[in-house]
Amino acid sequence: MNVRRLIPATALAGAVTLGVVTLSACAGTSDAADKGSGGKLDVVASFYPMQYLAEQIGGDHVAVDTLTKPGVEPHDLELKPKQIGELGEADVVLYLKGIQPAVDDAIAQAGVKHTVDAATLTKLEAHGTEVGHEGHDHAEGEHGAEEAGHDHGSDPHIWLDPVKYAEVAKGVGAALEKADPAHAADYKKNTDALVKKLDGLNTAFVNGLKNTTTKTFITTHSAFGYLAERYGLDQEGISGIDPESEPSPARIKELQDIAQKDKVSTVFFETLASDKTAKTLAGDAGLKTDVLDPLEGITDASKGDDYIEVMRSNLAALQKALGAK
Repeated sequence: MNVRRLIPATALAGAVTLGVVTLSACAGTSDAADKGSGGKLDVVASFYPMQYLAEQIGGDHVAVDTLTKPGVEPHDLELKPKQIGELGEADVVLYLKGIQPAVDDAIAQAGVKHTVDAATLTKLEAHGTEVGHEGHDHAEGEHGAEEAGHDHGSDPHIWLDPVKYAEVAKGVGAALEKADPAHAADYKKNTDALVKKLDGLNTAFVNGLKNTTTKTFITTHSAFGYLAERYGLDQEGISGIDPESEPSPARIKELQDIAQKDKVSTVFFETLASDKTAKTLAGDAGLKTDVLDPLEGITDASKGDDYIEVMRSNLAALQKALGAK
């Protein structure tokens, strides 16, 4: 995540309630499905990870629109007044509070009744958002976040951990069941099928990263804290949580030392942000570069057509870079 306007505490503090934020009682009636597109439930997703859940779980019963079009950097999204107005007409809005300030503001302005904040469907953790402290920030990551909820410093990249993403999927499934009870059985079936795929993806990561030459990877975008913690890896971000900020000379020197000490072979960059800093560091340190996709959007440059495919490409890239045996 690029948190250049990162998630101010005020933007995060409101989403502490566990589960669906405001799926009100009226959403439990069958009216919702009747007023959608062609009788379908109108679901608006804030960006790709939310869109994927809505499509996979909703299936033929939902019409999904995403606020962040392919190729648009999610954090920089600006919404037009017309989009904000249309947002208020949606049956269900699925978003991740704190990732996109414009979306958070629009939901508040539009007075959306039926919203699901994915960040409330699993436990957020902190993963050392200060430069030089990436990876296993266990002291706060495992304990502090439990009390902090959405406090400043919590890492919102929950979708990059298949286990946490599965938890979110279950919550989204339950929300759609409440919004459209006439098709609840199908939503439950689709949720179970998606969770099974995510379980398989988790198994692939566990087995694929079990034995590696090194556990350390360097990336421009410190988006992989949950993934690193889940699979026993250490993430080192070039510029902390903001991939477009310039790292200090001291940080560059520190990363060069880390690369040498931990036998790092590769510096990762991403599809939706500049690769300049990664390539400069790699060139100076004699390292290779490759893509590790934070999956904030699918584009022609993505190594895969959907979440599962891109995550498997990420696994392959990590195995290659870490020297999987």
